[in-house]
Amino acid sequence: MKKYFILILFSLVAICALTNGYGQDTSMVIKLNKLGFDNRMNNPDQTVANAAKAMVIAQRLNYKEGIGESYRVKGIGYYYLNQKIKAIDNFLNAIDCFQKLNDLRSVGKVNNNIGNLYIDNDYDLSLEYFQKALVIAQKLSDKKLIATSYLNIGNVYYRKNKFNQALTYYDRSDVLYGDLKDTVNQIQCLQNKGVMYFNLHQYDRAESLLLQANKAAKKMDLIVTVASIDLTFADLYISQKKYAQAEKIIDEGVAFARMVKNDVIESDFKYTSYQMELRRKNYEAALHYLQDISKNDSVVYKNNSSTQLNVKLEQIKQQARQKENEFLLARQQYDRVKFWGVAIVAGLLMVLVGLLVSNVKRKAKTNDQLTNLNAEVSRQKDNLDRINHHLEEIIDERTKDLQIKNKKLSEYSSYLSHQIRGPIATLKGLMNLEKEGLVDQQECIKMMNKCVGEIDNKIIEMSDMLHDPVKTSL
Repeated sequence: MKKYFILILFSLVAICALTNGYGQDTSMVIKLNKLGFDNRMNNPDQTVANAAKAMVIAQRLNYKEGIGESYRVKGIGYYYLNQKIKAIDNFLNAIDCFQKLNDLRSVGKVNNNIGNLYIDNDYDLSLEYFQKALVIAQKLSDKKLIATSYLNIGNVYYRKNKFNQALTYYDRSDVLYGDLKDTVNQIQCLQNKGVMYFNLHQYDRAESLLLQANKAAKKMDLIVTVASIDLTFADLYISQKKYAQAEKIIDEGVAFARMVKNDVIESDFKYTSYQMELRRKNYEAALHYLQDISKNDSVVYKNNSSTQLNVKLEQIKQQARQKENEFLLARQQYDRVKFWGVAIVAGLLMVLVGLLVSNVKRKAKTNDQLTNLNAEVSRQKDNLDRINHHLEEIIDERTKDLQIKNKKLSEYSSYLSHQIRGPIATLKGLMNLEKEGLVDQQECIKMMNKCVGEIDNKIIEMSDMLHDPVKTSL
C-alpha cells in the first residue's frame, strides 16, 4: 500500500512540474512576441529574431495561439525591413492559424497588417482589409482595434489626397488612443494630423503637432517614427524656404533611417534633398541626388514590390479557390454519407414506428379482449348474484312454507291425537268391559269395529290433509 501511495505522489509531482513548465514556456512565447512587437520601430531585425525564437518554442508546445502571433510579429518585422513578400507570407500564415482558432480579434489585427502592406500600392485593396478589421473590431467592441483601424483608414484617405476625411479618422483614433493611454499610437496620430495640416497649408498648426510628435517619439526612442516625422519637417521647411533647418532635419532623419536599415525612408530623404536643391537652384547638387536616386528609385521599388505582392495575392487566391473546391468535394462526400446515414436512420425509425404501432394495436386488441372478458365476468357475476338472490328467495319461501307446514303438522298432530284419543279410550273401555263380562261380545266387537273405523277415517283424513296443499293451507 505504501508503494502505491509513493507512486501516486510521484506522478502528481511530475504532472505539476510538467504543467508548470508548459505555463512558463507559453509565458516565454508571449514575452518574446511582445518584446519583438515593441522593437518594431527601433530594431525590426530584433523583432524578426524574437518572433523566430517564440515560434520554435510555440511549435514545440503545439501552442497554436503562440504560433499565430509569432507569424504576425515576424511579418511586422519584415514589413519594417521593407521585405514585403516575406511579410505577406507570415501574415497569411498568421491569419490561417487565427481563423482555425476562431480568434476574431487576432484576425482583425492581421487584416490591419496586410492593409498596411498594400497602402502605397493599391488603395482600394488596402482599404478593403482595413474595413474588414473595423467590422471585426466593432463586433467585438475592441477599442484598440477600432482605433488602429481608424488610423489606417485615415492613412488611405491621406494617400488619396482626401485630407479632411483623413483628419476625421485621425481625430477619432486619437480620442480612443487617449482613453487607452496608448502613447505610441497617439504619437502616430499627432504626426499624421501634422502631415494633414501641412498638406492643407496650415503650416503653423502642422509644425506645432509635428514638434509634439517628434519630442514624444525621441523620448520613447521610436527611431522609425522620428525619421518619418523628420521627413515631413523637411518638406515643411523647404516649402517655407527654411533651407538651413531643412538640411539639419534631413541629416538627422537619414541617420535614423540608417540605424533601422530602412532603405525606403533613406531614399525618400534623398528625393527630398533633390527637391530642396532644385528649389534653391543648386542644379549640380540636385543632379547628384537625382543620379543617386535613379540607382535605386523608390518609386520603381514600390512598383516592383506591388507587382510581387499582387502576384503573391493571386497565388493565395488560387490556393484559396483550390481549398474551396476541395472543401466542396469533401462537403459533397459528407452530404452523400449524411444522406445515406439519414436514410438508414429514417428507415430504422420507420421500422421502429411500425413495430410500435403494431405493438400498440396488439395492446389495444388485448385491452379490448380483456375489457370484453371483464364485461362477461361482470355479467356472469350479475347472473350469479341474481340466481343467488332468487335461490335465497326460494329458500326463504320454502323455509316459510316448511314453517307453516310444521305448524300445521303440529296442529294436526294435536288434533289427531285428540280425535284418536276418544276412539282409543272407547276401545280400552270396551276391552275392560269385555274382560269383566259386562258387555256382550258381539256388541263389543261391533262397537270396537266402529271405533277402529273412526280411527282409520281420522288417519285417512289426516293423510289427505298432509298430501293436499289446498287442505293444508286451509
